Amino acid sequence: MIVLLDLYSLSYSWFAFGYLVESVRITYSIGMGKSSKDKRDLYYRKAKEEGWRARSAFKLLQLDEQFGLLKDVSRVVDLCAAPGSWSQVLSGKIFTENNTSASEDNSKKIVAVDLQPMSPIDNVITLQADITHPKTLEHILEIFEGKKADFVCSDGAPDVTGLHDLDEYVQGQLILSALQLATCILKEGGTFVAKIFRGRDIDLLYSQLGYLFEKVICAKPRSSRGTSLESFIVCIGYRPREGWVPSLRPDLSTEEFFQDMKIGRSRLTDVLEAELEERKVAPFIACGDLNTSYDSDATYTLDKAVERISLNPVQMPTAPPYKKAVEMKRKGELRIVK
Repeated sequence: MIVLLDLYSLSYSWFAFGYLVESVRITYSIGMGKSSKDKRDLYYRKAKEEGWRARSAFKLLQLDEQFGLLKDVSRVVDLCAAPGSWSQVLSGKIFTENNTSASEDNSKKIVAVDLQPMSPIDNVITLQADITHPKTLEHILEIFEGKKADFVCSDGAPDVTGLHDLDEYVQGQLILSALQLATCILKEGGTFVAKIFRGRDIDLLYSQLGYLFEKVICAKPRSSRGTSLESFIVCIGYRPREGWVPSLRPDLSTEEFFQDMKIGRSRLTDVLEAELEERKVAPFIACGDLNTSYDSDATYTLDKAVERISLNPVQMPTAPPYKKAVEMKRKGELRIVK
């Protein structure tokens, strides 16, 4: 029996149909599914045509178009940055559109952080580091020469399992890690943007973020599939609370990080002194012009008069999780045992 598995699902698929999978046989090629995906996803094709490393570049472009996030921004931190499409957008907005470069203007700096190695990007300093480690914070502050960041963003997300409650929880912990770092390096009045999975308890996250920022908005770019729970939380106007000192502590849970703030709770004055959960509702905004932006879930007919070819990705993965499996396949070492 041969078990064919998606390359991104190896870590979850050790048993299949009663068979113990000792190793997995995988069909792989550099251009796998390339042409069919081009036809299904217009943003995927446009990203390659315009030189973006991933279609997610359009999400940040549409968020910036809606909110003007990158206006007058000089110091930026891109968390969970690989493969680097958001860093490409940041470099273009901060340097290219102003006809300058990092070597010419030392006051403007972009730092991209990820656990995975990243190929170089013009005008971007890349760090292969853990965003929860205090040394990463120290390194970023050294690069900024002790100055605070204007803008911190995170497009990171875990490998989804399909169990929505679990996926939402894991994503919430990733947001907390990004927020901890952001509160340590953001200047007062700065902006924080992060990917979220909208779920049952998302309003608690809104309440927590509302404690630290003047405005909290939930935004859905047109390039984000409507069938996905993915949205982006846009937090504008960072306001450090008096007496509260932010810290980078990977061992803290969400509750421990926000302890003593009484976020999401208010005490009633009745005889029972009961507690009720306070629900904050953030405005929901769809980003992107309905008349000029493409719908990520729609199918578009290509102009037959224009000759088109299916392009290779702008940047192949530098350290994909399936790299070892591919090497084993080439050596003929992939097999399954009953």
